[in-house]
Amino acid sequence: MAETMHFEFIAQERIIYQDDVNMVLAPGASGILGILPRHAPLMTVIVPGELVVKKEGQPDRFYAVGGGFMEVRPNKVILLARSGEEAEEIDIERAREARQRAEELLAEGVADSEERRRSMEQALRRSRVRLKVAERRRKAPARGPIPRDMEE
Repeated sequence: MAETMHFEFIAQERIIYQDDVNMVLAPGASGILGILPRHAPLMTVIVPGELVVKKEGQPDRFYAVGGGFMEVRPNKVILLARSGEEAEEIDIERAREARQRAEELLAEGVADSEERRRSMEQALRRSRVRLKVAERRRKAPARGPIPRDMEE
């Protein structure tokens, strides 16, 4: 049996996942982070993207994460996220509508401030990630996370 670590994925509204796992692949600001048991302590920013949880004897689990922070300790990983959903939970039609709304608002230039424009861009990025995770995982389960160039 492979070594494990405890993983907690907590979003603002609920606990998304909590169990002992073999590996976590998370979208970090500088690229995909692969976390294994006994990893060196780390505190890092998580960007919107796909999170993959690997547990021996079970299929990989795929999540859309809306960004946040992750603390890594040798035997425990805690991800505090703005939002998170398992691929199968994502309502594809709702994600498409959210993406379309965000694209229209940005195209119309309704952002009355730089902060509002950034917020709209982040909403667009999150909706694109949710859609990519849901569509890709429902078509054919892949082995790894969605590469960054496919997120946009």
